[in-house]
Amino acid sequence: MLSNYLPILIFLGIATALAIVMMVLGTAIGRYFSKFHDDKAKNSPYECGFEAFEDSRMKFDVRYYLVAILFIVFDLEIAFLFPWAVALGKIGGFGLIAMAVFLTILVVGFIYEWKKGALEWD
Repeated sequence: MLSNYLPILIFLGIATALAIVMMVLGTAIGRYFSKFHDDKAKNSPYECGFEAFEDSRMKFDVRYYLVAILFIVFDLEIAFLFPWAVALGKIGGFGLIAMAVFLTILVVGFIYEWKKGALEWD
């Protein structure tokens, strides 16, 4: 029974060891090279080419989040549409109806967001 899990344990052991080695090497090499490249401009905070003038923890308008959620929704829609289109010949009419229901729900959500004014910038 243990012999079935032995390859998985070996893989996890090698992956863990490799991750530790990479972290140690990255830290050591980074500290070594940082001695040679100590530059104030590279270590300064960067924000669009000028110094920050406000607190970075200020409140954002909720519309930023609504647009981000809309982007995620329609990005996921494309992620579901591509495999569906590839497998449409195998899944037949049931798959077509299921995707129509899925797209209808997304379109209703999009219309709701549109009517609420989430896509309008004042």
